[in-house]
Amino acid sequence: MTQQPVATPQAVATSDKLDAAVLKVAGVVVLGAIMSILDATVVSVALPTFQNEFDASYARVAWTMTAYTLALATVIPLSGWAADRFGTKRLYMVALALFTIGSGLCATADTIGQLITYRVVQGLGGGMLMPIGMTIMTRAAGPHRIGRLMAVLGIPMLLGPIGGPILGGWLIDTASWHWIFLINLPIGVIALIYAQMALPKDNPEPSESFDFLGMLMLSPGLALFLYGVSSLPEAGTFGDPEVWGPMLVGAALVVAFVLYSFRPRHPLLDLRLFANRNLTVASLTLFVFIIAFMGAGLLFPSYFLQVRGESTLAAGLLMAPQGIGAMITMPIAGTLADRVPVGRTVPFALGLIVLGFFTFTQLDANTPYLLLCGSLFVMGLGMGGTMMPIMTSALKTLHAEEIARGSTLVNILQQIGGSVGAAVMSVILTNELNGSRVIPGVTDPSGEPVTEAGLAIANQQRPELTQQMPVEPSLIERGLDFAAHAFANTFWVAFALVALTFIPAAFLPRRREPSHLLDGTPGDELKTPVVIH
Repeated sequence: MTQQPVATPQAVATSDKLDAAVLKVAGVVVLGAIMSILDATVVSVALPTFQNEFDASYARVAWTMTAYTLALATVIPLSGWAADRFGTKRLYMVALALFTIGSGLCATADTIGQLITYRVVQGLGGGMLMPIGMTIMTRAAGPHRIGRLMAVLGIPMLLGPIGGPILGGWLIDTASWHWIFLINLPIGVIALIYAQMALPKDNPEPSESFDFLGMLMLSPGLALFLYGVSSLPEAGTFGDPEVWGPMLVGAALVVAFVLYSFRPRHPLLDLRLFANRNLTVASLTLFVFIIAFMGAGLLFPSYFLQVRGESTLAAGLLMAPQGIGAMITMPIAGTLADRVPVGRTVPFALGLIVLGFFTFTQLDANTPYLLLCGSLFVMGLGMGGTMMPIMTSALKTLHAEEIARGSTLVNILQQIGGSVGAAVMSVILTNELNGSRVIPGVTDPSGEPVTEAGLAIANQQRPELTQQMPVEPSLIERGLDFAAHAFANTFWVAFALVALTFIPAAFLPRRREPSHLLDGTPGDELKTPVVIH
């Protein structure tokens, strides 16, 4: 029998094509990425449903998104250490199992508190799928083919914003909200079997120590701070201990983490990397952009559902133009990122986002759908030309031994930005809606006073509950106008944040910089995970 030659890093570097073995591994990673990314976007159309099902405020149900992204941020830095210690295949299968179990638990939730808790379990699994998957793929293919790997992983990133809201809307309309989680069970089982068959055997290596103390400061600190922020609408004032107490403790833990993180040799987040100007500028640009764009992204389907009275499926379909726009520009932006400095392309893409966002600052209860969908399409064009080039710029000038730490830092900032955006935008919207006038003598089934905006939103979603109330149609019309303006005012905040992104974006590199992705000793580059979630 003739022994087949073993591919070495040098041999791998001579081939640019993704061979069958690499594509088989890529299939496992793409399947896991589809589960994780789709689940984040599927839930976006379900928030108003959660409000009705669990009788909770918008700020409260938004924690189903915030808790998920915070869980992602918690496990991303843990992934590299655990992969070296336990092996990538073993850990990837554990992540798949945890995500699948978390999905099943979410479908059993009876209260909003249970759902938020189970979303944390789901996020702990989902947060490891992308970084471990990218590590597996990078080791299989070599860093010189990272661009092609990104094109493969771009499939779920493009399908998520399009398919997620549509799938979620269809499942909620035709079955129930439980099925947006139950659908992950058969996919998870298939992915586990596929991973067992396709992924190479583990070869665990001694790894550096993990900064557990840093994790115990950063993760609870962020969670407590955001919990305090999200408690503001119900408390009504910053003076309430439920607001300032968690915010103060959370902020103290985050500050303590920042001061501490310069001491360990291998900190949870290597803030020393911010000495690299490109990384600093790109990270700041990305962080501000994510707060605005991801936070406002939760509000688009809610406007269609609550103000316009659309079904969840229709709301998902109305969100599709944004994903289509991103699908057009993302491959173009990826190609340009290797040839044109991002400082020359990203401001143009941000301009498209600002242009599309402006429409939503002018919302009323009857804004034409053609204008809204066209604006979402323009925003999608801008989004596709923004995120990938910024992340490429952040990592491009780091040396090979810094890439893993740099990608971890950038992606945690991305998840934190998404969590902050979801919490802040939901709090602003809830406060705006709470400013609506209370209707004298009218209460909901639980005996609570009813506002004009609350009545109008309830009438759009469950008209059978409002038909028996002694109210005039003019009150509902006035309430819809108020609700639409509440959304518009919230979008003004997001608009201002996107406009603010132009400031750090002005310092992005405007001339070509040398890339160090392939620096280092042979084999080092194969350990380099470039994480994008």
